[in-house]
Amino acid sequence: MNSEAAQVDEFRRTLWTNERRFDVELTEDSVGRLCNYYELLLAWNTRLHLVGPCSPSEFAVRHVLESLLLVPQLTLNAGIADVGSGAGLPIIPNLIVRQDIQATIIEASAKKAVFLREALRITETHARATVIADRFENVTTPTVDYVTCRALDRFTEMFPALVRWSPPESTLLFFGGDTLRREIENAGLKFSARRVPDSDRRFLFVVPQTV
Repeated sequence: MNSEAAQVDEFRRTLWTNERRFDVELTEDSVGRLCNYYELLLAWNTRLHLVGPCSPSEFAVRHVLESLLLVPQLTLNAGIADVGSGAGLPIIPNLIVRQDIQATIIEASAKKAVFLREALRITETHARATVIADRFENVTTPTVDYVTCRALDRFTEMFPALVRWSPPESTLLFFGGDTLRREIENAGLKFSARRVPDSDRRFLFVVPQTV
């Protein structure tokens, strides 16, 4: 088995081993598509620096399964705006696992946007997602039920602008730590926080907005 095949095999085994800890039920089909996504990321990562160096197991747990913490939060046929998608996290794993949802994917880097379109194609989720290569501030706010964000550059600095940009009745689903928690509290927003498994400092913040 060559090196890349061994990495994909380790990634696959880690998904199966850890799915229940993240309250997600994977299928053979979804794991196959997630493996296709990971294989593509391995091929592109050296050029685009999509994610920092990590083992296949770490990528499976820290990036993919963490992203899938969104699954129980999303209503049926939900529309999602994913801001600062980068490597496609959290949105692409969720598009793979939840075949009812649709997404607007906003990524400022034109090169990363090319990767995202290819990732959508190779995972057969392209019919349910649109990639916009621009900063979110320059994009008309889409009509969506949720706004997700996991690794936006200068996230806490951009937080107030992102809240203003989001649809008034949408739910914000943001990943972060205590710094982001303080930003949410300072904005006077109600929220709940789910701790990411195996992490004491990282949370999924669920922020329902009202008009």
